[in-house]
Amino acid sequence: MLTITVPAIEGYNDATEVFVELEPAVVLTLEHSLVSLSKWEELHEKPFLNDDERTDEEALTYIRCMLLTPDIPQSVLDRLSQKNHDDIGEYICKKMTATWFAKSIGPASREIITAEIIYYWMFTLSVPMECQYWHLNKLLTQIRVCNEKQSPKKRMSRRDTLAQQKAINEARRAKFGNQG
Repeated sequence: MLTITVPAIEGYNDATEVFVELEPAVVLTLEHSLVSLSKWEELHEKPFLNDDERTDEEALTYIRCMLLTPDIPQSVLDRLSQKNHDDIGEYICKKMTATWFAKSIGPASREIITAEIIYYWMFTLSVPMECQYWHLNKLLTQIRVCNEKQSPKKRMSRRDTLAQQKAINEARRAKFGNQG
């Protein structure tokens, strides 16, 4: 969850010669989740998770889909500062987990990933529905972990097995100081 503050708008009152607040600052709470992604895809009828550039309008629509704060007028979103946009972009790109993967599973899939595909993965892997509210990157990591843990273990090749045994034997020889 991300909380940002949209800055207030100030003006100068010539009569009193004082700066006055024309629009108050607004605190927004946002969540980059499968639910947000699904709402955005529902509106635009195209996949969100692709390499295509989004228009400013599409980006603003996604911010609206991320909002957890109710009843925010469009005028408040129009006041988002560059720092607000930077903070939102940084938040969307965060990993949000300590899990890392040693290597890539294989060639990158050409499958187009949509909200429905992610929901399918959740159903297939028995990931609880409340996870749809998690940060999207955390959810995708959880799906990958479940998929890898449920897949059958790949057997090591004969070559790798022999190399592993050789390394173990050499370590034992070194530890005990003998020739074998």
